[in-house]
Amino acid sequence: MEYPINKGIGRSVEYKGLKAQYLFIFAGGLLALFVMFVIMYIAGISQWICIGFGITGASLLVWLTFHLNAKYGEHGLMKLGAVKYHPRYIINRLRLNRLIKGNKR
Repeated sequence: MEYPINKGIGRSVEYKGLKAQYLFIFAGGLLALFVMFVIMYIAGISQWICIGFGITGASLLVWLTFHLNAKYGEHGLMKLGAVKYHPRYIINRLRLNRLIKGNKR
């Protein structure tokens, strides 16, 4: 089977509809879930609890990444993160006469 990963020069990476950073979030999340599964199994937790945790966590991760991909798009998470750094409003504390006349330095 062949899976097309990149669909052209200059376009972002896409796999099964996941684009850009969502693909890396998905892969990193699955890796983290696998590590947690292994740690839980080695710690002696029942295998059925480990399997239930793995299936539930993977299902939630798949749903969340595809939901975020559909909601925000390719660059949406970066835009959403940049909103924190934009000022809500600009405060200007100069007196009115200094605003009108300008700075005479």
